[in-house]
Amino acid sequence: MSAAVQFASQGGDVLVLEKGRDDKYLCNSRFTGGAMHICFRDPKSEPDVLRAAIEASTSGEARPDMVEAIAQNAGRVLDWLRGQGMIFVKGGLEEYKRWVLAPLRPQRRGNLWHGRGGDVLLRALEASLTGDGGTLRRGARVVDATRAGDGTWEITLDTDETLRARALLIADGGFQANPDMLREHISPKPEMLVQRGAATGNGDGLRIALRLGAATAGMGRFYGHVLIADALERDDLWPYPWLDPIATTGIVVGADGHRFVNETKGGVFVANAIARLENPGSAWVIFDQSIWNGPATIGVIPPNPNLVLAEVDMPHADTVQELAELIGLPAEAVAETVAACNAALADPSAADVAPSRRGGTAKPMPLLHPPFRAFPLVAGITYTMGGIVIDGQSRVLDEQGMPIPGLYAAGTATGGLEGGPNGGYVGGLTKSVATGLLAADHLIALRQTA
Repeated sequence: MSAAVQFASQGGDVLVLEKGRDDKYLCNSRFTGGAMHICFRDPKSEPDVLRAAIEASTSGEARPDMVEAIAQNAGRVLDWLRGQGMIFVKGGLEEYKRWVLAPLRPQRRGNLWHGRGGDVLLRALEASLTGDGGTLRRGARVVDATRAGDGTWEITLDTDETLRARALLIADGGFQANPDMLREHISPKPEMLVQRGAATGNGDGLRIALRLGAATAGMGRFYGHVLIADALERDDLWPYPWLDPIATTGIVVGADGHRFVNETKGGVFVANAIARLENPGSAWVIFDQSIWNGPATIGVIPPNPNLVLAEVDMPHADTVQELAELIGLPAEAVAETVAACNAALADPSAADVAPSRRGGTAKPMPLLHPPFRAFPLVAGITYTMGGIVIDGQSRVLDEQGMPIPGLYAAGTATGGLEGGPNGGYVGGLTKSVATGLLAADHLIALRQTA
């Protein structure tokens, strides 16, 4: 939509094909919490600051041209959206909440998106698009695209209708709702993942781009958060509350009672590790009263008190061994795991545990104060970070790194920016608007020189 609005505003002829049929068709942008940030930094920060933040978050694995393009255009995204009539408010004290789309989502659990920032954003963009002569066509699912002899694109819809266009932009949001693609790249059991978003990104654009020779990158990572396992059955427990504040300060174990992930590297990292387990429904977080009364009360719609209000089961006991027996984990293994983690924290000079609990952004806490508690965990997936490789102008690149003429991609259908060994979350909403504007810029320049 950002690409379409920008191109139409300069006299371009634009048709947006949207597979959703409803007036308020579902997509992650409509569900968004609305925080505009780059790696949790203010998008209005100097490009050098944003560049360093992206490189640190992605461990240097992001494409340099993409890093530069996002760093240079993040502030422009805010100005452009305000030009579309959007209002930003300060959503909290944290830096990443300085620019949040209004109206804010209610600070309650559940998916309360109606009339909020993302919903208002899409309606505003549609009004701008149609006001400049562009068209948004609903109920139009693209199933194929081929290059015609005259260089135009033949675009086939699921109704067998064929359209023609001089340029094609893929922006269908990723493949997080495609079980086969998830099984290939993300998790052995995708049915054990909770869809934190609209579940409309089924990889159509990726499939088409691959057939056209596009390169891909970062296919094994996704943006998401740690959720309580009850969210598999209860819609009021996603997309919030996250259990990240507990999972990153407490101890996350598998069915054997042993740890399998460095919790300090953040909720996105932990969610990815849970998804990769042979049984993604076997993870538990173990924590004590200090964590429940401390970190669990902080953040976006925090677990405490929201899980209490939701009346979820909260196993607890006076000892770690009793807790393990209560939840069906091997008591001796859990007790050894907790004791080793506590000892490592008590003596900073002591050897680290394995996996490490150091080197991340979160600060682990010892488990000392009963009652000890536990929650069963699942990974909540919002969007896939990997996808179609684009350059700094949002042009789709082939396996040789060359642009495919007339083919563009934007948003979370793309790869090459987010990801890396530590998760590397950059910010889906800002990335999506920025890459859309960059695609429009390139098309406008071509049109002006034609």
